[in-house]
Amino acid sequence: MKKKLSYILFMLSFSAIASACTGRRLHPDMRRQKAQQNEDTQKGQGGEGEEVHKAQGEQQEQNGTPQTEPYEAQLPTGKEEAEIFVEPVEDISEDFIRGMDVSSVISLEESGVSYYNRQGEEEDLFRILADAGINYIRTRVWNDPYDADGSGYGGGDSDVEKAARIGARAAQNGMKLLVDFHYSDFWADLEHQKAPKAWKHMPLQEKQEALYHFTKESLKAILDAGGDVGIVQTGNEINDGLAGEQDWEDRLLLLAQAGRAVRETAQETGHEIRIAVHFTNLDDHDRMMDCAKTLAQAGLDYDIFGVSYYPYRHGTMEHMKTVLKNIRSMFEKDTLILETAYCHTLEDADGSANCVGDKDLIHGYAATVQSQASCVRDIMAAASEAMALGVFYEEGAWIPAGPAAKEEGGCPWENQAMFDADGHPLASLDVFRYLECGTSCEKAVDYVKEARTEVRIGEQPDLPQTVNAVYNDRSLNGPVPVVWDQAQVDRIRTDRAGEYVVNGRLEDGTDVNCSVIVSKKNWLLNPGFEQNDISMWKVSYQGESNPTQIQKKEADARSGENSFYFRSDGTQEFQIEQTVSGLEAGKYTASVHIQGDAGSAAQIYLYALVRGKRICSEMVKLDGWGKWKKPRIKGLKLNPKTPVTVGMKVTGADGWGAADDFVLIRAGK
Repeated sequence: MKKKLSYILFMLSFSAIASACTGRRLHPDMRRQKAQQNEDTQKGQGGEGEEVHKAQGEQQEQNGTPQTEPYEAQLPTGKEEAEIFVEPVEDISEDFIRGMDVSSVISLEESGVSYYNRQGEEEDLFRILADAGINYIRTRVWNDPYDADGSGYGGGDSDVEKAARIGARAAQNGMKLLVDFHYSDFWADLEHQKAPKAWKHMPLQEKQEALYHFTKESLKAILDAGGDVGIVQTGNEINDGLAGEQDWEDRLLLLAQAGRAVRETAQETGHEIRIAVHFTNLDDHDRMMDCAKTLAQAGLDYDIFGVSYYPYRHGTMEHMKTVLKNIRSMFEKDTLILETAYCHTLEDADGSANCVGDKDLIHGYAATVQSQASCVRDIMAAASEAMALGVFYEEGAWIPAGPAAKEEGGCPWENQAMFDADGHPLASLDVFRYLECGTSCEKAVDYVKEARTEVRIGEQPDLPQTVNAVYNDRSLNGPVPVVWDQAQVDRIRTDRAGEYVVNGRLEDGTDVNCSVIVSKKNWLLNPGFEQNDISMWKVSYQGESNPTQIQKKEADARSGENSFYFRSDGTQEFQIEQTVSGLEAGKYTASVHIQGDAGSAAQIYLYALVRGKRICSEMVKLDGWGKWKKPRIKGLKLNPKTPVTVGMKVTGADGWGAADDFVLIRAGK
């Protein structure tokens, strides 16, 4: 439930603020008038106007020169010097889809947003993307994203007309188009699958016909405008619904009609168009297999099993590879990552809340431009290794639309865009360009891993002499010397519990800091499993094999490198515990940190045995990697003659988990 709630809050925050990302929502006629003015201006600057894009093969204007053929970007044939380090992806296909969703671009431009090339000159976004190595554009289509007064709902007001204009501009710049039908008037996703207004009261048979005609007519309009459509997505994140229908049998009927419309349009127009069906929650392997199985058993005609993969929501890249490989091998379907993104900063450019923050950072990547590039590169490498068709970056050009956006709430996505708030491309945008050949650049620290030291009351703090630096070239990662501010160290009070931050500096001038925790005595020995001797811990289990181990893997540890790790098939029961005695008289608190994905049936809790009585914490529900839970037990009355056993018990876990930093401390002074 907590995992689902987290997703709901993420999507609600995204949808609630999204309308403001494109500035004031104008009547469609006013939008068209403003768009024509913008495009006339572009034409005067050597850009491309709306009429220029109406059909393929017409004379085009670019920089004032007639042009009849689509633009062909010149990509590197060898390693290049660059601002970012990109390790080449071994054996990546030339046809690998390096895509980007830019559904909001028309509304952004209508609201005054401009984009600039590497030379600082204003230029058509699609030309900038082509030069950055993008070869595919994705655009969503909403049926009727306007209210009765003609005002748009926001989020780009992504109707068929805008999709057609996007498709034409993409084609003229040498990029193919994926059309993403939501079959709704606004966002369709895991939690929202509302039928369009016009379909709301239709019986299922009539809705099937309406969906068929809408798909076919919309697709024809996009093709007639000049779009080079290669993939059609029939629904968006349809795990639990489609166009207002929740029952799988009804959804399958709708999908069949959507597919029929695509196949007929492709045949009638002579285009090769593939059909993608889109799901999310990739972190749930079994759910993904069930979705693919349902489509297979129904005999649905489609080509691509598409997924959303946000690394801060949907598990590790290794897990993603496993799911995609299994879909491909078990169901003989191509796979495609239809949405992904990662942040380049935690700063807020427009005074509104971003939907991704510091709690969403994942191991190995900070909120920096280099980390954004590295994360996207690694996602594409993993997808390539899984033999996926490619990856689409979600709304990489979605930035604030100036003062109008601020008045209405601002943009929640700009820190995941690949442009700054003024429309200038970040260095990370070129990661698509450098996938095959990679880059070389001057060695530089990307970020420094958190330095943390703990000292007991009455002891003197001993700060580390080195910190772990992460470089732009990850192969150079390692410890580097640091000099701490001695004046700040001297101000640390060790006569009472508290937390302090000490600033330091690396040899290259990089600023770092160290958290110093002055804490009470932890009466448990080797509480984080960092020492080789673990004899103080007793592990017991039921079953033929022990599902637990002390794992040395920094990514799965809360602190240090080690943790108590388990992987269970749902039938095993196990526990870990330690008994201590000779404690000072007083009240004590026991706690532990645990993360993982152990399934909904798992029962996990902390316990304490005192004088033969078992005292238990509340049950812990795990909801993914990096989402640490902290069960605790307070008010344990202990004395030197009262031994206590502190442990954790797990039953019914179908998955994995990692426990770290067991604690038993005395309350009060």
